[in-house]
Amino acid sequence: MNALIDRIADAPMSPIGRIAARRLGRSAPRGSIPTTAFDDRPIRVLIAPVNYSGQGIVWARALEALDPGISARNMAMEVPGGFSFDADLLVPVGTYHNDPDWQRRQFAAAASATHVLIEAEEPPFGRLMGRSVAAQARALQERGVNVAFLAHGTDIRLPSRHIAGNPLSYYDDPAVYLPRAEQLAARNIALVTGSGRPAFVSTPDLLVDLPGARWCPVAVDPERWAAQDRIERAPGAPLRVVHAPSVAAYKGTDMILPTLERLRDEGLIEFRLVRGVPSRDMPAVFAEADVMLDQFRAGSYGVAACEALAAGCLAVGQVSPQVRSAVREETGRELPVLEADPDSLETLLRGLATAQDLTPARARGVEFVRAVHDGRLAARALRDHWIAPDRKDPAGAPRS
Repeated sequence: MNALIDRIADAPMSPIGRIAARRLGRSAPRGSIPTTAFDDRPIRVLIAPVNYSGQGIVWARALEALDPGISARNMAMEVPGGFSFDADLLVPVGTYHNDPDWQRRQFAAAASATHVLIEAEEPPFGRLMGRSVAAQARALQERGVNVAFLAHGTDIRLPSRHIAGNPLSYYDDPAVYLPRAEQLAARNIALVTGSGRPAFVSTPDLLVDLPGARWCPVAVDPERWAAQDRIERAPGAPLRVVHAPSVAAYKGTDMILPTLERLRDEGLIEFRLVRGVPSRDMPAVFAEADVMLDQFRAGSYGVAACEALAAGCLAVGQVSPQVRSAVREETGRELPVLEADPDSLETLLRGLATAQDLTPARARGVEFVRAVHDGRLAARALRDHWIAPDRKDPAGAPRS
């Protein structure tokens, strides 16, 4: 069955591939879905088409805040049952895949941009040009558009390399279809490296797979995550712990649940497993927590850890020395995610539960996110290493 699914995915324009695409949904009435529109500025940037964890729109706003000469927009497929992230242009999945009229109109809109950042090696214009990312990128370049690629995670993370470097790798989990994951990551690495175009990664662990790329840090709005009235833990009360796995196998949820249940039964912690909560409701979740358990099998950290830190939680996870070193070298700061694996998690939580004051550690996390993950560093990475490397800052302000 997996082999059959692979063949369909690898031949999207075949008769059976077209049938499979139609099952994704019918397109909206012709002409009813708009296309990207830019402000009249000398630099026009489109980020598309996935907006994972709402990053595309945050990076777009960060670029505009950095430089008034930039108009940046993001476009994303609307995935039913997703986490409801905002986007400048949200396109129904049926339209994205099955509406040639919208695909052609969106391509024309993108061709009016000066720069297009292709996310996760996914085609920005659905099934246009045989759903070929390479063909769509070339077509944009032929119209004078400066194209770059940005990898988000599993799209570029090579399973064999990850397993070799991480004994806890989630690719060792039976829930992961390893042959397909290896094939897709290898294909995407070849696409990006063979394109000769600038490449970026959203998390520093991916520099192992794309060593020629630049780190474009994930970004969150610190004010949004700090806006909730924080509910402090009463003296002597259990430590409040949350875990919000987007994919349990990737996060190592089953590996840590026995420890959490045991500590909960002792009365040492309160534990909440968060599933299916929309992004808009997560600040309130973190406002009632002391600790957010991130992931224990990837060796990195991402948006969820940054959101928790910005909200004043302590973030705990398994982070590789390579990631900690990359953060230190790029920012001059130590990553404040507390280190633990499934074996050491109990000791760490017992220590936190009995600690006199967690305020200094919480403050370090808040400050780190404001310095590294509020969008400014990401915008500078994109501008200074792709969009306009020779462009001066407004009023001659020095670049940081």
